[in-house]
Amino acid sequence: MKEPSAPAARARWIALLVLTLASGGGGLRAQAGPAPPDAPLDTAPVELDGETLFRVRGVPTLPAEDRAEAVVERLALLAADPGFDPESLRIVESDLGSVIQGGTTRVVAITESDGEIEGLRRQELAEIARVRMQEAVRRYREDRSRAGLLAALGRAGVALAIFGAVLGLLIALGRRVGTNLRERFQRRVHGVAVASFEVIRAERIWGYFASLLRGAYWLVLLGLCFAWLVFTLRQFPWTRGAGKHLDDWLVGPVTAIARGIAESVPDLLFVLVLALVVRWFLKLVRLFFDAVSRGEVTLGGFAPEWATPTYKLLRIAIVAFAVVVAYPYIPGSESPAFKGISIFLGVVFSLGSSSATSNIVAGYAMTYRGVFKEGDVVRIGDATGVVSQVRLQVTHLRTPKNELVVIPNSRILESEVVNYSALARTEGLILPTTVGIGYETPWRQVEAMLLLAAARTPGLVAGRRPFVLQKALGDFAVTYELNVYIDDPARRLATLADLHRNILDVFNEHGVQIMTPAYEGDTEEPKVVPRERWFDAPAPPPALGVEAAEAEPVQRQKPA
Repeated sequence: MKEPSAPAARARWIALLVLTLASGGGGLRAQAGPAPPDAPLDTAPVELDGETLFRVRGVPTLPAEDRAEAVVERLALLAADPGFDPESLRIVESDLGSVIQGGTTRVVAITESDGEIEGLRRQELAEIARVRMQEAVRRYREDRSRAGLLAALGRAGVALAIFGAVLGLLIALGRRVGTNLRERFQRRVHGVAVASFEVIRAERIWGYFASLLRGAYWLVLLGLCFAWLVFTLRQFPWTRGAGKHLDDWLVGPVTAIARGIAESVPDLLFVLVLALVVRWFLKLVRLFFDAVSRGEVTLGGFAPEWATPTYKLLRIAIVAFAVVVAYPYIPGSESPAFKGISIFLGVVFSLGSSSATSNIVAGYAMTYRGVFKEGDVVRIGDATGVVSQVRLQVTHLRTPKNELVVIPNSRILESEVVNYSALARTEGLILPTTVGIGYETPWRQVEAMLLLAAARTPGLVAGRRPFVLQKALGDFAVTYELNVYIDDPARRLATLADLHRNILDVFNEHGVQIMTPAYEGDTEEPKVVPRERWFDAPAPPPALGVEAAEAEPVQRQKPA
């Protein structure tokens, strides 16, 4: 062979130097200075169709990933060229490294620093890389050939058919097994009880067991889908890399989490046991206070309506104590991030919960003071209605006009509360109304007429006689106050309207003029309605005559 001339040899050395710089060779590594001993190595794999051939090392001027990508591009161009023979790949040694080239194309320059990654000499790594490149080129062509693609499609189709059959079998088997297990469970498993308290029902036990089975069932289905997807992706050269890296993308994080959980198993077991003990203890406490609220258990000086709020307070205290005990055993509780989040949440809660805390404290204070309870008719400030709901922070009132009024508990604690129902059930609620009658009418007659009107009014308490008070001796009239007893404060307005109607009727019957609300002078004729005009149109005719109504005054008895 003819020896190359000096200019040709010089040109070859210059080209080799340019190739080394382009491919990230280690020739300039000495110029960059030694890396710190604890600095991570910048390496990247050279992969073709998902197969890792070798790894290369980066330099400050060319990162490892860019260098590996350039090598893959040049190798793929050679593999796609049908005229290229993979046996023509050879190694050319030089002072700058071992250059692997195919024909006139220089693929990569292996340096000493590349060999350090695998613990090999430069020449050994170059020979291994050359053989692997040859195999990769042959596999690249076989996978993209007509026969290779048809074979891949066939394997993917068979995998899809097997996946569908197994999936259908699992779904049918899961339904049948679930039904059989539920029937056997209901026949053989019963609730857990302590004395007369049922701690846990059989339905709840089956719910836990069914949740566990459902979780295992879905894990099996997801594992099956994952295996089918990985197998199918690995059959085609374009998706083989994604299929091989799918384990790292999905299983890698799960593995890391599982490893962390495994390291924290003792602490997690303690937290789990503590949570179960607290849960069962709260269950027993709730059953006890439920029995107190129903009157099955009696405590001296403890009202049954205090049972529910007392249980809520004890629950908060028990859970807070459990959190304090479990805090050191929570994984990551000693980390600065966990502590920072805890402090942040504490500050946010303290800044935003001042009004909520005052309402909660006021709600419990009203409960233990016995201000009112649900169903009572009360007046709070300007609002009057039935207490429909007492919550932890607010109280709901339903007014006679069917309006819903929501009042904060802290405002109720600072306001005057009038409870119309507290004594109405035992002693009756006094319902007053006033009229003004002239001095020319005997007071005995006025009192008798007012009592007659009360006797005609339905809804009054039987056995509690109405009474009349003379409230004032005015300039032109005497003010009389009629007081009647009712036991249903919710019908207070309706009963008062009936009482006013009967007062008007009685005074008209006896020709006595009511002089309220104002009086300026005597009229020629009394301002009364004659009896014959009591039922002028459109008023309906009476069911009984006036005489019968006077002879049989209507008085509703106290409801049972």
